Amino acid sequence: MTLTGTAAGVPYLAVPPATPNPDAPVVLAWHLLDSPRTPAALAAALPLDGLDAWRVYLGLPMTGDRLPEGGWPEVIRLASEDAVRNMHRPVVYGGAEEFAAAWPELKQALQVEPRSLGVVGGSMGAAVAQLVALESGLDIEAAVLVSPVVQLRAAVAAVGRRYGIAYPWTAETDAVAERLDFVARAAEFGPTQVLLVVGEEDDREGFLDPSAALAEALGGRGRLATIPDMGHALADEPGTDPAPQTPHAAAVDRLATGWLRERL
Repeated sequence: MTLTGTAAGVPYLAVPPATPNPDAPVVLAWHLLDSPRTPAALAAALPLDGLDAWRVYLGLPMTGDRLPEGGWPEVIRLASEDAVRNMHRPVVYGGAEEFAAAWPELKQALQVEPRSLGVVGGSMGAAVAQLVALESGLDIEAAVLVSPVVQLRAAVAAVGRRYGIAYPWTAETDAVAERLDFVARAAEFGPTQVLLVVGEEDDREGFLDPSAALAEALGGRGRLATIPDMGHALADEPGTDPAPQTPHAAAVDRLATGWLRERL
């Protein structure tokens, strides 16, 4: 039975474990801004079936029912004006900050006090997952980061290359890039075991190389896996509703499920 609701204003979709009990592990998952870009769509792409844990898929700010007036075209317009100030910072910072208020309500709604926690995130959702792992004060045993934003500066440059523009960094946005440079912050992951999954067809400088650098910086606590022929997204467009799992998403799902099962 799938549960849906909001916790402190954050939309969520929760799938219970096969053997529910109050201390069952909980996996918290944040979607991409590319496809899949909603909790329901991510749950279809990465159902994590076979994992005896709660799977809780959380909505990001400026997505789903919380899109700004004008919808997705308005998000694109805001990003084109200033990608870091208008999109990356409000989505990533906002997602991490609102989780702090949502988590107590989620535990009450699901009636859980989990013995272990894991996080999953895709692209910008992976940046949220990393902030939660590093800054929430929760003990996160395992993380799965898919097509992740590991170094914001590299990710922004990748988008700039695609559209032939160079982002004008300032002292203000430099500070955002420093906070979202998880290679530089690798020591802060502590004992968290991190799996990074990237597509071989994704942007190398923007996503593949930073992911490899984080896995290396984590040493025995990190592992990098690459999916042949996969790009950045995990689902076909439009990516807002549940859709049949693509072969690439199925490969990611198998890796993620195995990683979490062994560590939670």
